[in-house]
Amino acid sequence: MSETKFYPLAADTIGPEERAAIQQVVDSGYYTIGPKVAEFESNFADYHGLKSAVMVNSGSSANLIATASLFFRQKNSLKAGDEVIVPAISWATTYHPLQQYGLKMKVVDIDLQTLNMDIEQLEAALSPRTRMIVAVSILGNPANLTEIKAFADKHDLYLMEDNCESLDAETNGKKTGTFGLVNTSSFFFSHHISTIEGGMVATNDTETDHLLRALRAHGWTRDLPDESPLYQKRAGSDFFEAYRFLIPGYNVRSTEINAAIGIEQLKKLPSMTAARRKNLALFQELFSGDDRFIIQRENGTSSSFCFPIILDPNRHLDRTSIMAAMDAADIGYRIITGGNILRHDVVKYYDFEAVGNMNNANIAHDHGFFVGNQPFDLTQQLERLREVLDRACK
Repeated sequence: MSETKFYPLAADTIGPEERAAIQQVVDSGYYTIGPKVAEFESNFADYHGLKSAVMVNSGSSANLIATASLFFRQKNSLKAGDEVIVPAISWATTYHPLQQYGLKMKVVDIDLQTLNMDIEQLEAALSPRTRMIVAVSILGNPANLTEIKAFADKHDLYLMEDNCESLDAETNGKKTGTFGLVNTSSFFFSHHISTIEGGMVATNDTETDHLLRALRAHGWTRDLPDESPLYQKRAGSDFFEAYRFLIPGYNVRSTEINAAIGIEQLKKLPSMTAARRKNLALFQELFSGDDRFIIQRENGTSSSFCFPIILDPNRHLDRTSIMAAMDAADIGYRIITGGNILRHDVVKYYDFEAVGNMNNANIAHDHGFFVGNQPFDLTQQLERLREVLDRACK
């Protein structure tokens, strides 16, 4: 695939406001984690109606410390060997932290229409060792989060929501990224808002918030308030307290520059989401009712990260030749969120069990792709896409 210019997968959304914010940080001489990070965290939590948010250097790091936080809770913490239910399709770093902390993954198939976890498989995946569900909303489309949360609550399971692809989506009037004990977001260059690189973990739970802050920075106490439930501050000199380590942590902190960009991008998010949804409406108009293509059915209100398309497997269409036609038309494309994780070499390192067959995940893997959505008018690009696919799929 060559670099595309007419219809790329992603576009730069950094404008003069973000550039001015970057310059303010440079002029301040304060670059590492500080007041801009704290401001962005507060704004992000407020936007989602949650108590707190913890910024890190990527969505992958957000998933890492979100998973880790559940292992260091004072009560009912996760342990290696516990089971976690996951969908067959998500980004690789949804799964890697689960493996790194010794969890066994119970992998369930997806719903081919929504591309999200098939909730009909949850009961089959449940066992006495199940402790958690990771709910993923794929490519802007909300998963069945209300039903997944009800199932988690019924069986006393932790719910972690990986919302890295679906910022600003909604279901039943509630934003995605708010249903779990821990909820992760990503601000990579191509995502709904960009801090160039960056991520966030949001929560309503004080203990979790403090664990996340310790895990983000070396496992130390320095970023925690004196009244934290995690430890009792020793009386006397702060000489040792400043380097007091509670839990085995990381250094996945963000910088003030990334946060300053995020503050400005978050202000633009409602209008950028509206533009994405306008493009989605046109995409649905162009492709709905054509049984050569399976397009993603909205569950709730999508924030439309991109436009996934699955070629009807019963028609035996040649995806390779179709992609060649898209290359010739200067249209970018990618596999759907990495495809079926069980088809990747990395699973040899996982402790996992496939729950039933992965028919739908395999169809998406073998017959699917996505094209980009951006927060500006794509009428010309989408109309060309329709023309190219129509000709290529005759």
